[in-house]
Amino acid sequence: MIRLIDEGVYLKNGALVPAKDASGCGTPAEGAKKTLSYRILSAHNKSGNDRKLNIRFDALTSHDITYVGIIQTARASGLTEFPMPYVLTNCHNSLCAVGGTINEDDHVFGLTCAQKYGGIYVPPHLAVIHQYAREMLSGCGRMVLGSDSHTRYGALGTMAVGEGGPELVKQLLNQTYDINMPDVVAVYLHGTPRPGVGPQDVAIALVGAVFANGFVKNKVLEFVGPGIRNLSPDFRIGIDVMTTETTCLSSIWETDEKVEEFFEIHGRPEAYQELHPEDGAYYSSAVDIDLSLVEPMIALPFHPSNAYSIRELYENLDDILHETEERARVSFGEKVPFTLRDKVHNGKLYVEQGVIAGCAGGGFENLCAAADILEGKSIGSGEFSLSIYPASQPVYIELVRNGSIARFMETGATVRTAFCGPCFGAGDVPSNNGLSIRHSTRNFPNREGSKVQNGQIASVALMDARSIAATAANEGVLTAATDLDITYKNPKYFFDKTIYEKRVYDGWGSPKPETEIRRGPNIVDWPAMSPLSENLIMRVVSEIHDPVTTTDELIPSGETSSYRSNPLGLAEYTLSRKDPAYVGRAKEVRTLEELRANHALGDKGDPSLPCPGVSDKEFGKAVAVVRAAYPHVNHDNFLIGSTIYAIKPGDGSAREQAASCQRVLGGIANIAREYATKRYRSNLINWGMIPFRYEGETLPFKNLDYIFVPDVKKAVHDGLPEVTAYVIDTEESKLVPFTLKLDEMTAEEKEIIEKGCLINYNRQE
Repeated sequence: MIRLIDEGVYLKNGALVPAKDASGCGTPAEGAKKTLSYRILSAHNKSGNDRKLNIRFDALTSHDITYVGIIQTARASGLTEFPMPYVLTNCHNSLCAVGGTINEDDHVFGLTCAQKYGGIYVPPHLAVIHQYAREMLSGCGRMVLGSDSHTRYGALGTMAVGEGGPELVKQLLNQTYDINMPDVVAVYLHGTPRPGVGPQDVAIALVGAVFANGFVKNKVLEFVGPGIRNLSPDFRIGIDVMTTETTCLSSIWETDEKVEEFFEIHGRPEAYQELHPEDGAYYSSAVDIDLSLVEPMIALPFHPSNAYSIRELYENLDDILHETEERARVSFGEKVPFTLRDKVHNGKLYVEQGVIAGCAGGGFENLCAAADILEGKSIGSGEFSLSIYPASQPVYIELVRNGSIARFMETGATVRTAFCGPCFGAGDVPSNNGLSIRHSTRNFPNREGSKVQNGQIASVALMDARSIAATAANEGVLTAATDLDITYKNPKYFFDKTIYEKRVYDGWGSPKPETEIRRGPNIVDWPAMSPLSENLIMRVVSEIHDPVTTTDELIPSGETSSYRSNPLGLAEYTLSRKDPAYVGRAKEVRTLEELRANHALGDKGDPSLPCPGVSDKEFGKAVAVVRAAYPHVNHDNFLIGSTIYAIKPGDGSAREQAASCQRVLGGIANIAREYATKRYRSNLINWGMIPFRYEGETLPFKNLDYIFVPDVKKAVHDGLPEVTAYVIDTEESKLVPFTLKLDEMTAEEKEIIEKGCLINYNRQE
């Protein structure tokens, strides 16, 4: 089904050829310039250096749990108008049920900013962020930057990147997205999917093959091969959106007459151009996928890479469920009892809920196929429920017109408006210990909305809409769509552009600077953040040893999303589902830094003396140990901050708040064995936090230890690859050395850390 080729390959005469067998193709460097990825990246590069890229995007897009912070940051840095099309959608905090008026206050803020600065505003329930971008923003050869990790429009010939909000701020301020030219991986598709196999099945199989081994991490996936022609644009989109879960940087696909028809249907024929790599294009590695061998898949809790075919699951049901339960205990410990095996009855797995939603599941073809499977059936009157969320109002109205919505409703399913909530825990929360099957993008812990800290646990398994519908037709018995004999109608899609023309505010190119921005009481400015000092004393305030730590675990999604316009309010939830003691510990360290900044530590400026009003007596001892070895250290040349240690933090969402909440609480660094994604590391840097790495298996420090890093500012400024840090042993009154790695940073990134954050950098610039 999927074969990984871990060596360089050329695309020659439409086939993959290992580099060692590819005579006449030129050097890898020459062949790399023949890829689609190189062509598009080079066209958007402003550096003049094809290895060190400074990218300017064609358009930006954000939703209502990111655009407030982005615009507030840009405003603080001198924003006057949007320099490119910037779409503000409202598909995350659409349910105005948390915190009174605060969700709708954010929406009004977004509308008035679109009016003032010349943006595009999509009201709540009209479209999810990525569906609107596909319909109205994409274009062959274009590049789009979004403040959501699933910003992926490669199937439409658009190279799109999901990043934290500060990277969009840079674009709004006419700065650039700076990266090294990434490696490009060929994803070679051939064959034709069997009836009943959908895009999520292919996507889950792909994620399962490449996530754990980091095969495509921070690389661009370039989809090529004869199998593309056997897939509709909707099918391609369904695979493409899930490439985020592979940890790749972006994606791009060859285009053809089917993509041309997509743009014609959406009234934008000028957005199409035929895209193909040149013969002899070189790729650093490849993924070979035989679409005809893909089976209906399931990604069991708690990661999209926990992938099995439904057939394989049933062949080893007890063993696989037991393994999943054991993996969950690594994250949950004994906090909550978690089991899946209690859902097995007479050899069949029963689930309590099905959801087909959002940018992955809510597309036209997915829902038409699900309606065909469910026609004339009933989901039953038991615990099992089914919720349907079309991805946009144009998709919804066409499903109404062709009868699909009626067929859903006749089964007992409920149909909702465009909303991303089921994907991040703000809708359709199952009952305690419930199992939900969803055609959405993620199934991380608590991603369905349960709260371990309150003794709750539920879980999500990812599946394709077709097999979810087959399961619903069997009233909750897990069923592969290929087990049913279904005639798929495959109706033609008709896009009704008048829905957007009547409701979307399009102010691109026509800013109204006289517009007064409306800010509700929850919309709060960023607090001041200290620049980096010559020396650093940091305290470890959380230690996480899970194999991977998601951004959902660093800052929960769900109901907390409503507070993302309030940095101080949101920060109270940091690590709340992983380490509830973190916030209090971090605040204690922040208090020390505030006292230092105000010259209120100790007596007469001597920080080694007792600290009035500070409960942490270890701090005075720690500083005394430091000053015994480094007598020049004083109030004016050191900074106090907190740090966390995690093995591999930052998988999943692009949300900048995973970093900014730590910074607001006084965080100054992370220490990790590796960072799960480029975007999380970038978020740390943009919020003035140093992305240290420690490569050893055994940590030289433990939770609540103080660490001293001398000359840290010079190390950052000079781009040193590593620094000597010291665990401060107050019992033995000594400094214990160890090495922290500092991976490559751009000149701008180094200066951002030195200045304390991107806001400080832009203000001074």
